[in-house]
This record gives sequence, C-alpha cells and structure tokens, in this order.
Amino acid sequence: MDADNALWELKKEKVLAKIRENKRIDDRDFLQYRNIKIEQGLFQNADGSCKVTMGETVVYAGVKMVPGLPYPDMPDEGTISVLAEFMPLASPSFEAGPPSKESTELARVIDRGIREGKCLDSKALCIRAGEKVWVVFIDIYIGNDDGNLFDAGSLAALGALMNTRIPKFKDDKIVSGEYFGNLDVQTMPLLTTCAKIGNVIVVDTSLVEEKAMSARFSMATLEDGTICAIQKGGVSSFTKDEVKHIADISIEKGNELRKLLR
Repeated sequence: MDADNALWELKKEKVLAKIRENKRIDDRDFLQYRNIKIEQGLFQNADGSCKVTMGETVVYAGVKMVPGLPYPDMPDEGTISVLAEFMPLASPSFEAGPPSKESTELARVIDRGIREGKCLDSKALCIRAGEKVWVVFIDIYIGNDDGNLFDAGSLAALGALMNTRIPKFKDDKIVSGEYFGNLDVQTMPLLTTCAKIGNVIVVDTSLVEEKAMSARFSMATLEDGTICAIQKGGVSSFTKDEVKHIADISIEKGNELRKLLR
C-alpha cells in the first residue's frame, strides 16, 4: 500500500469511528448540507452560467444555445445535451483525456433529472418545424472535488438554465450579442444524494466520507414531491425502509435547495 492509500485508509477509519459515536467527522448533523454559495451569470461567452460552491466542492455550469437539426421522429422539438468534465486541477485522481466513467455517469444522471422532470418544454425550443430547433448544451466543469458532485452539479446545471437567455436568430444565423428573452424553465428538478456510512444515512458527503461510504442513492425530485430520476452507486444495498427514508429526505432537501436558487 502506497503512502496516499494508507493516508486515505486512516481518514476512512476516523470517519467510521465518528459514525459509531453517532457523529460526523466535521460535526454536521446527518441530514445537514455544508455551506452553499450560488453565483449566476459569470461567463460572458455562455448564454447562461452558474457556479456552485458546496463546502470545498466547486462546480461550474455553462449553457450554450445552438441551432441544429431536429430528430426525424421529433420534428418540432428541441433537445438538451449534458457533458461533464473532470479537470485534472480539481483532484489528483482526475486525468486528462477521454471522459471517465465517473464523469459520464454524472452527466447522464443530471441529464436524466432535467429530461424526466420536464424542466424545459422541448416544443418551445422549435425554431422551424422539421428544419431548425434549439439544442441546449449544458457543460459542467469540476473546479474542486471535495465530494457530492451529483448535488453540486445538479444545482449548477439548473442555476445555469435559469440564467440562460435565448440568442436572437435571424436569417438562419445567430445575431451576436442580441437576445429575445429568457429560457423558460418550467420545473426545478434537483438531485439529493444520500450515502450509507456504517448503518447511518447521511446527505452531502465530503470526499473523505465518500471514501468511507458503502453505497449512495441519488434522487431527482420536483417541487410537488415527484421523484423523476434515481441512481444507485456503491457495493452495498439499501433496505426498502431505507429507500423510503431517502425519498422523504430527498423531497425535503430538494425544496431547501430550490429556495437557494429562488
């Protein structure tokens, strides 16, 4: 075992020891998020943008509206595309090159929540049926990884969509620097991720807590309590009662996060 792995094992044991004392390593309550800061409209070259700081985790999201061809089976509907990039500067474990399975999973889970939650009206993204529609590209960049990238990424993506202006489109081209309104965000789907550490369920895991968790469960919820997407990770399992508990937590915490965006 190298020095880095040995250090993480020691930190993991400290987390588990605290959990056995019914405490967290940073003394937060089990269902308490770290301090969250949301900043919108930071990037001039994006049509919408948002930076989320969750404890020491930093995630950026940018939205670009690009005219494109509709799918043949959806001639009057635009679409979205979510990509996530784990920048090497954000963590020693992130490497340059093709997307990792972790970044692909992050993008897909956030994408699923936005789509299944009907965040955007796809028909409202139609420019000319059968010819031109808006493709909403959402790019997520990890600035610093200290855990819970799912919730921070979801919050940043939604914040960027809420900040997005639709470019003016005239004579089959975008008019640079001109806009004709804001993107209509119809619902606010947000992820809440719960982790099992020992026999305890906690929210908003820091990186060291993620090393100690045996499983995680992410749920995207809407304002009315609808669950629109789920994703389970890790080697351990959850009981039926634990999943019900996680659903209640996700609905409650999702509404708390939405208040921050409003």
